[in-house]
Amino acid sequence: MKVRKANKSANCGRRPTEAARQDAEIADLKAQLDKALALVNAQAEQIKALTERVVQLENELAKAKKDSSNSSKPPSSDIVNPKKAAKKKRKRKRKPGGQKGHPKHERPDFPPESLNETWEYTLESCPLCGVKLEDADRAPRVVQQVEIIDVPIRIEEHRGQAYWCPSCQKFHDAPLPPEVEQGQLFGPRLTTLVAYMKGVCHASFSTIRKFIRDVVGIKVSRGYLRKLIAKMSDALKPCYDELLSALPSANRLNIDETGHKENGDRFWTWCFRAEMYTLFRIDKSRGSKVLIDVLGEEFDGVIGCDFWGAYKKYMRLHENVLLQFCMAHLIRDVKYLATLPGKATKVYGERLREALREMFRVIHRRDEVLPKTFERRLSAARDRVFAMATENVPSSSEAQNMADRFLKHGDSYFRFITTPGIEPTNNLAEQAIRFVVIDRRITQGTRGKSGRDWCERIWTTIATCTQRGLDVFEFLRQSLLSHWTGSSWPSLLLDSG
Repeated sequence: MKVRKANKSANCGRRPTEAARQDAEIADLKAQLDKALALVNAQAEQIKALTERVVQLENELAKAKKDSSNSSKPPSSDIVNPKKAAKKKRKRKRKPGGQKGHPKHERPDFPPESLNETWEYTLESCPLCGVKLEDADRAPRVVQQVEIIDVPIRIEEHRGQAYWCPSCQKFHDAPLPPEVEQGQLFGPRLTTLVAYMKGVCHASFSTIRKFIRDVVGIKVSRGYLRKLIAKMSDALKPCYDELLSALPSANRLNIDETGHKENGDRFWTWCFRAEMYTLFRIDKSRGSKVLIDVLGEEFDGVIGCDFWGAYKKYMRLHENVLLQFCMAHLIRDVKYLATLPGKATKVYGERLREALREMFRVIHRRDEVLPKTFERRLSAARDRVFAMATENVPSSSEAQNMADRFLKHGDSYFRFITTPGIEPTNNLAEQAIRFVVIDRRITQGTRGKSGRDWCERIWTTIATCTQRGLDVFEFLRQSLLSHWTGSSWPSLLLDSG
């Protein structure tokens, strides 16, 4: 019994040591596990951060690739920053020039009264066998050729005879015609040509100087050319002011704006396109202040525009003003959504894009169905677009912003459906402003207020004459003559009221 007790005592003495060892091993394993878990958690956080960074970079890359085809950026920006041509040339699907079956276009002959000279050519004998030729019963072969004269100018001298008044004891010169007195060296046509080259052809003063020197044969300074431009600018002021006064009474306007440079400072060129005329305004501001200054409190029509905040603010300040946001901009923004990373955002963009496509399919088939059927289909298509934009919206900021647009300004996207005569896009203003962007790229902007005035007036004249089918050169000449003679100026409004 004693031996058993002794053995039991010995076993009991060894157990705490074994337990301690096992506890130490467990503690060590637990420490290693905690360390491993901490490392895993740290790596998970790192992976999360890297994933977020990748998404951020992908978004930035996508945004960097924005252009007029997939965003609200205007097409005019593609002119300033044109896309680089692909290195690999695509095979032409068709040969250059007129295609098979294309009707031939021939320039009509000049009328007989416009001919300055006619040359007759005859033959006495056959050029092949030498036999005397007889008159043929057919019309002669005619080639009309336009040519400039050797010296395309006419130098005139105007003399005002001097007289002596024995009563006043003073000399008096016979007055010269106003256009001669005002024109001095350059007459109305040559002055108009300089203005035309500067405004319509975007020619620099250096280029105009070379043309005048080499073709006309007269050397002039840049300063003198600037004086001629100033004269034409003054002549166009009444026409410009007339359109400026008429703008608030327009029923609908398409408005767009683009950047303008002046001595390194940033200005903005605003384009106001009415039904019968177009007006440009250069201002330091891109905000609603310009709209208030130009349109004032009188305007109560519809403005076609992009989603720029100035238009929304102007509408909030004037209850009677309605907006038609450009559907082309919206489609490009939706297209951009479909290119962003994230499956949910892509799906959202694709389904909204398809809904918009379906709506315009309905619009394009308007003439194929009855009016009631068209209205019913269009209303259903519009409702579907709104539902696609506002339901099941992903959490991405881009998708949320798009949904917010429709919730706050949905009616302004569909104004063209409910208001007759309203264009669904702002293409009219964007097209009108394109040549201004080209001019900016060539001329590099203006240097002061006089330059701004000239740009506003000549751009307005060019755009409106083009819009109305008027001869730009002749309108400039008539404006200059009326300014010099003090007669009434030609109106750009004509019968538009």
